[in-house]
Amino acid sequence: MTQTDADAKPNNERPRRTGPVTFTKQVVGELRKVRWPTRRELVTYTIVVLVFVVIVLAYVSLLDFAFGEAITWLYGTFGTPSA
Repeated sequence: MTQTDADAKPNNERPRRTGPVTFTKQVVGELRKVRWPTRRELVTYTIVVLVFVVIVLAYVSLLDFAFGEAITWLYGTFGTPSA
């Protein structure tokens, strides 16, 4: 049988806080586990991100221009009062 949170006994103990020295040691230990990218990988990833940003920028700019022109045409055609 699996114990659920409702069945568990309440934990009256406060969680222990970590001091600044212990925290710093743990951070350094975790950073040593990180696999850092090579210079070539970093350049490749940077180029991919920049190309993607330029593509999205062009797409959004095109949509902005198209909707702006459509609204201008719409108000120009239907927005003038009849004489």
